[in-house]
Amino acid sequence: MVPMQADLPSGAQDFAFVEHFADGRPPALRARALAQEAPVAIEINGLGYAVMMATPTDLEDYALGFCLSEQLIADVAGFDSAQAAQIDGRGWILRITLAVAEAAPLMERARLRLSEGSCGLCGIESLDQVLRPLPQVTARLAVADEAIFRAAAQLRDQQVLGRATRATHAAAFCTADGAVAMVREDVGRHNAFDKLVGAMARAGLAPSAGFVVLTARCSYELVQKAVIAGVPLLVTVSAASTLAAERAKAHGLRLASLARDDSFLES
Repeated sequence: MVPMQADLPSGAQDFAFVEHFADGRPPALRARALAQEAPVAIEINGLGYAVMMATPTDLEDYALGFCLSEQLIADVAGFDSAQAAQIDGRGWILRITLAVAEAAPLMERARLRLSEGSCGLCGIESLDQVLRPLPQVTARLAVADEAIFRAAAQLRDQQVLGRATRATHAAAFCTADGAVAMVREDVGRHNAFDKLVGAMARAGLAPSAGFVVLTARCSYELVQKAVIAGVPLLVTVSAASTLAAERAKAHGLRLASLARDDSFLES
């Protein structure tokens, strides 16, 4: 019998493995904490909108952040409620209710999603959505290099689920001096960011008052989420893609990538 680990963080569960050794020792049974990953069906105002693969924690934060990032609502006032339920062990359903006035953009985005293929981007309409007009980031925040170094160093200690599983991304909101104020984690980097956006909105934290650090490659989608949220500075621990750097520059987002506790690249 494999001893299970105690006090696992939310979003992790034990799994039994056979460990093999290169030095000739016999294989041994051991327990390892794995990050939970499950399909989460998102239903908005009774309409099936998307199915996302996610870690089923902080789903109320995720619901609000997802709606804000998708630009289905302009602010938290357009969000009524969210209820999450596990369905027969197969996955989760996240039922979101938005204010009635938000129905028109919801229906339009749902129509566009019907044309998206397995690659996620098919057809002229979807191409237009990738390069859709975004607002300019007007907030300006003085963040010293030392604050970015401090945030990058602190984030490792704040990743409770990541430390237990070595398999999740984290998104952190940091104050101007680099102190980590709030963290959300998920197997998906986009989900972690959406959870953070939702948690900040629920807590009344202004995105313009700090900056965001992500343990992820900086893709254009993450830049778009940061721009839509109004974050003045996005810091990522991995490199940015060409489109991410171009979109950040075009929309006034300060972007720092390959962030470490002693260096980063700015584009």
